[in-house]
Amino acid sequence: MDDKALQMGKSSTAGSFYLLIGLVCSSVILALGTLLLGNVLSADELGLYSLALIPSTVIAYFRDLGVSSAMTQRIANLRAANKHGEIHDVIFSGILFEIISGAVLSLVCFAIANNLAMLLNHPELSSLIALMSVAIFASSLVSAALAIFVGFEKMKFKSLTEILQAVTKTFLGPLLVLLGYSVLGVVLGYVTSIVVSGLLGILIVYFLLFRPLRKLKIDKCNVKQNLLPMLKYGIPLTFSGIATGVLPQIFTSFMSPYASTSMLGNYQAATYCAVLISFISVPISTALFPAFSKLNTDKEPELARTVFTSSVKYLSIFLIPVTMLIITLSTPLISTLFPQDGLFQALFTKTLFVVGTESKFSYAPTFLALSSIVNLFVLFGSVSLSAFQTGIGKTKQIMKQSLLSIAISVPFAYAIITYFGVFSAGNESLVVIGGIIAIMVSTIPGLVWGLIWAWKNYRVKADFKNSSKIFAASLLASTATYAATSILNAPYVILLITGAIIFLLVYLTCMPLIGAVNRADIENLKIMTSGLGIISKIVAIPLIIMQKICKKP
Repeated sequence: MDDKALQMGKSSTAGSFYLLIGLVCSSVILALGTLLLGNVLSADELGLYSLALIPSTVIAYFRDLGVSSAMTQRIANLRAANKHGEIHDVIFSGILFEIISGAVLSLVCFAIANNLAMLLNHPELSSLIALMSVAIFASSLVSAALAIFVGFEKMKFKSLTEILQAVTKTFLGPLLVLLGYSVLGVVLGYVTSIVVSGLLGILIVYFLLFRPLRKLKIDKCNVKQNLLPMLKYGIPLTFSGIATGVLPQIFTSFMSPYASTSMLGNYQAATYCAVLISFISVPISTALFPAFSKLNTDKEPELARTVFTSSVKYLSIFLIPVTMLIITLSTPLISTLFPQDGLFQALFTKTLFVVGTESKFSYAPTFLALSSIVNLFVLFGSVSLSAFQTGIGKTKQIMKQSLLSIAISVPFAYAIITYFGVFSAGNESLVVIGGIIAIMVSTIPGLVWGLIWAWKNYRVKADFKNSSKIFAASLLASTATYAATSILNAPYVILLITGAIIFLLVYLTCMPLIGAVNRADIENLKIMTSGLGIISKIVAIPLIIMQKICKKP
C-alpha cells in the first residue's frame, strides 16, 4: 500500500473509530432498551410495534431524495479544494430542502394513516401511524445534521447526536410502557428521541459549523443553483435507498397477512441482534465515503485500485468473523438476551445460569442466522462498492443497479412469501424465512452488475483469493466453536462466552497461518490504528500475536 493510500486509510480509521464509539455506545444503549422492551412487551406487542414503524420508515426514504448524501459529497469536495465559502450555500440549501420535504411528507403520512393501517391488515394501528408521521419531519433534521458532520469529518458530533437519540429512546419508551401506555409508549419514545436529536444536531451545525462560514460569504445564496446539482446527484440514490431500506419493510408488509404478530415479533428480535454486525460495517463504510470523494480516478487510477482493494480486505478481516460468530452462536445469543422469564428476572433469580433456559423468542435464532448471511457479500466488495460509487459521484449507475434489484426482488418476494403463506400448512416461520430469502436475493443483481461495471470502467475489484482465505479462517473458527459448544452441557450464557473466546483464538491463529494476512498487512493496520489512543494499544495485542505467527517473508 503506497503512502497516500495509507494516509487515507489512517484518516478513515480515525473517523471510523469515532463513529464506532458513537455506534457502539448508541447500540449498547439501544440494546439495553431492546432488553427492557423484551421484558415489558409481549411478542404480539413487539410485532405490532414493528408494523407501526413500516409506513414512516418507507416514506422517510422518499423524503431525502439523496440530498443528504449530496451534501456530504459536496462538502468533502469543497473542503479538499479549499473552497470554504461555497460550503455555506450548500448547507443552507440542503437544510431548507430537508425541512420542506420533511414537512410535506409528514402531513401526507398523517392524512392517509387510516388507509395505511388497513393496508397492513391492522386498522388499530392508524393512530400510531399518525403519531409516527412526526418522526418523518424530525428525521429530516437528523439526516441533514449527520450528513454535514460526515462531510466535515466531525465524527464526534455525529456520535454525540446518535447517543442522545439512543438514550432518549431507550429510557423513555420502556418507562411509558411501565406506566401503562403499551405500544403507544414505545412509539412516543421513538418519536421523541428523533425530535430531540434532530434539534441538537441542527443547533451544533448552526453554531459550530455554519455561522463561522458566514464571514466567508460574499454573494447572496442562490438556493436553486445549489440545489439542482445536489438533486441531480442525489435523486438516483433514492432508488438505492429503496433497495436497501424500503424493500425489507415492503417484504415485512407482504408477510403480515400470513404471519402472526408473535412471529413478526420473533423476526424483530432477530433484527435487534443483527445490529451487532453494524458495529463494524457502518462506521467503516461511512468513513470511506469522504475518503473515496477525495479520489481523482482519472489522474490516480492506481491509487483508486489500491484503496478499493484494501478497503475490501480490511473490512472483511473485521466484518466476516463477526458475522460468522453471530451465525454460529445465534441460539446462545438470543437465549441469553431474551430468556423466557425476561433477562432481568432471570439474572435476579439466577435462572439464566441454569442449563436449558430457553428464549421467549424461539424462532429468532433461525431468523438471526439466516438474516446475517447477506453480510458475507462484503467479501466481494458490497460495502466498498457502494461507498466508491457514491464517493466518485456515479449515482446514476447506482440507480440502475437498484432498479434492477427492485424489478427482480419485489415479484420474487411476493411470490415466495405468498407461496409459503398459502401452502405452508400453518407453518408461519416459513413465511418469515421466505421474506429473509427475498432480502438476500434483492442485493445480488445490483451487486453483480456493480462489480462488473467497476472492473470494466476503473479496473477496481476485490482480491478474491484473499477474500477466500479470510472466509476460510472464519469458517474454521466457526466449525471449532460449533463443535465445542455442541458437546458442552452448560447454560447459554456460558456457551456464548466460551464460544466467543474459542472463535477469537482460532481465528487469530488461522489468519496468518493460511496467509489471509501477512506482515505488511499487520504493519498497515498498526499505522492506520496508531491515532486511536489507548485503543491502538489494545488492538496491537492481537496484531503482535498474529505477526509472530506469520510466515517469514
